[in-house]
Amino acid sequence: MEFSCDFNVKTDHCVLTFKGNLIERNQANDTLDRFADMVSKDINRFIIDLNDFKYMNSTGLNVMLMVLTKSRKAGGEAVLCNVSSNISSLLSVTKLNSVFSVYNSLAEAEEAISKVAN
Repeated sequence: MEFSCDFNVKTDHCVLTFKGNLIERNQANDTLDRFADMVSKDINRFIIDLNDFKYMNSTGLNVMLMVLTKSRKAGGEAVLCNVSSNISSLLSVTKLNSVFSVYNSLAEAEEAISKVAN
């Protein structure tokens, strides 16, 4: 299943909905370009919704880390929600579960991200 990402811009944040599998860097080039454009327009709070995301390797981890790093450098934050057991295991093995805030639902993530200073 090919990787895709939907961007849903809200009043004070943006939801990135990852879908499919992310195993090659070039699959995420358009997503990263669009993300960088949003950060340049002062959007700095992001929720990465993984509900329809099936599989990733280190490339997927790197993409999520880029979103987190650039969000924080811009004074914002990035959080994860709807993380499957496979991806949760990967985050745990790589210790990235201590770097990312992870929420069970989009509603929980939106509540948390709304508390991040803008």
